[in-house]
Amino acid sequence: MPIEPGRPAPDFELSDQHGQTVRLADFVGRRNVVLVFYPLAFSGVCQGELLALREASADLVNDRVQLLTVSVDSMFAHRVWAERESLEFPLLSDFWPHGGTAQAYGVFDETRGVARRATFVIDTGGVVRWRVVNPISESRDVDDYRKALAELA
Repeated sequence: MPIEPGRPAPDFELSDQHGQTVRLADFVGRRNVVLVFYPLAFSGVCQGELLALREASADLVNDRVQLLTVSVDSMFAHRVWAERESLEFPLLSDFWPHGGTAQAYGVFDETRGVARRATFVIDTGGVVRWRVVNPISESRDVDDYRKALAELA
């Protein structure tokens, strides 16, 4: 079951597409976090969603907000995808233990071995304030993230 709003967000430590370690704790007290789980790089719906995030990055990566995306893909797959699509925000690898962070957030699909299509908005105190979980075939709307962030302001 996905983490409910009002609950503390599970901390994590994952590598981004450049091999840099990123922890949720790095942003506590500093920035709100939009944490976006997606099934797999290079897949149709995920491609569209991450390109929409790239277009909205001014709203999602600034001094108040940090966008973090997570999938079970390797750091190397993320690097190639980020370079190909000019994705400059962190693409975090939940590769090993396989899907461990997605499991902690209650959004790992055991049957498919990938994260479900889920987003969590986490406040500067490390508390989940908003979430959405969509079927794997259904993309999310970036405007919903903007609305959730506006409610935190």
